[in-house]
Amino acid sequence: MVHADNAPDSSLRALRHRHLLGLSTYGSDEIRLILRTAREFRSVLDRPIRRVPTLRGVTVANLFFEPSTRTRLSFELAAKRLSADVVNFSTAGSSVSKGETLKDTVRNIEAMKVDMAVVRHASPGVPHFLTRCVDVQVVNAGDGAHEHPSQALLDLLTMTEHYDSFDGLNVTIIGDIAHSRVARSNIYGLHTLGANVTLCGPPTLVPVDIRALGVRVTHSLGDALEGCDVAMSLRIQLERQDASLVPSTREYHDRFGIKLRDLERHPDLIVMHPGPVNRGVELASDVVDHERAIILRQVTNGVAVRMAILYLLATATRAHDMSAGPTVS
Repeated sequence: MVHADNAPDSSLRALRHRHLLGLSTYGSDEIRLILRTAREFRSVLDRPIRRVPTLRGVTVANLFFEPSTRTRLSFELAAKRLSADVVNFSTAGSSVSKGETLKDTVRNIEAMKVDMAVVRHASPGVPHFLTRCVDVQVVNAGDGAHEHPSQALLDLLTMTEHYDSFDGLNVTIIGDIAHSRVARSNIYGLHTLGANVTLCGPPTLVPVDIRALGVRVTHSLGDALEGCDVAMSLRIQLERQDASLVPSTREYHDRFGIKLRDLERHPDLIVMHPGPVNRGVELASDVVDHERAIILRQVTNGVAVRMAILYLLATATRAHDMSAGPTVS
């Protein structure tokens, strides 16, 4: 069997997209190119000196209009590992709090000769909007409940470390599907690569029209884990809910939280979570610490994936020779 990111269509050497706004328009060859490139950069992170000169002279602006820890730090580290210059923006204390519009804020940042903008915003569609306002390359770091493509890509990379192929792989996504940008990007990416996706959660947290994306839906955790290879639990996003959509976190855990007995019942099951984890809600505490919960591996792979994203977008625009692959020496 060929490796999941080394499939027959892996001859592509450059992305066809100028931006990374979501995975819904990315083909399997582009996704596999990102995963293959991330594997090469993954080796850089294990070196004593974890830096390469690949993007020296490129300036990346992290524009986070919404709180973030893992994603912002991961993109910042990825850019610095590639020797790019990094500027960080947050709304606290910025001109946005003084009434400046989003468009004017980003255009002012572009005027400072920034090459790429990594954008997180609470409103869906903001990264798409910015591509019509400025000439910099835009990477979507999460827009509302729409998409979070880099998170899905790091999830896919982590899966390739455990499975030889996405073809026929059974992945179950559990939890707050209605408010999850992670779920949508994973659905697009997994389907594009040939995996089967099951969604599981309370009826109040699973959109009624979600089956249109080609997923299987169940409201029984036991049913969802039957024959499952990878179980991905999602955080209950209380801050995105207009009303309480679950009776209590205790009842949610009883019905939809993965517990140690689930791992014992399914000895080959791998557990993932995009973080942050609410222990005792989405996952029992002993599951979070279990060897088959690969959550910290996802975090490490996130830096490599984001290095690959920045590299592939920047080098495609600068018309670099892609035939040699990324510079990792």
